[in-house]
Amino acid sequence: MQDHAKAERLLIIDDDEMFCHVLDRAMRRRGFEVLVAHDAEQALALAHQQKPTLATLDLKLEHDSGLKLLPDLLEVVPECRVVVLTGYSSIATAVEAIKLGAVNYMCKPADADEVLAAFDKEAGDPETGVAEQPPSINRIAWEHIQKVLHEHDGNISATARALGMHRRTLQRKLQKRPVRR
Repeated sequence: MQDHAKAERLLIIDDDEMFCHVLDRAMRRRGFEVLVAHDAEQALALAHQQKPTLATLDLKLEHDSGLKLLPDLLEVVPECRVVVLTGYSSIATAVEAIKLGAVNYMCKPADADEVLAAFDKEAGDPETGVAEQPPSINRIAWEHIQKVLHEHDGNISATARALGMHRRTLQRKLQKRPVRR
């Protein structure tokens, strides 16, 4: 693992204040200059002013999508290396995050060492294990909902219509944590 702390400025973008506090403390102990933003507007303002070299970006901000913020952030600081963190992981959002310029995509919870390792891991690993069993039907349903939601730019009503379900039912499903395999 590289020694990032030398003159590195890390921007943490997450609406979970406790997560921000814990990661902020851990990264400061490792010698980073840390900036914290809780929404897209605050993140872009800090990026313009402070020019971070690294950023962690929550996929699901309270009123914003990390995927929508990612291109804007990289337009302001093109050299910034961004790791997307989420408690709502899906294949569709992982693929889009990488296409949009993230260097990595991680599921929460993640500790500071795992985040630092994610900044360093640029190349794929052909030795990555393949699951012994296919995903459960619940996981496949979760992935499909995420894919359709992404195709409709996060619009809940349009996604519900496309899936043939009531909007409130979809909202309840989206509030739950994703199903593990």
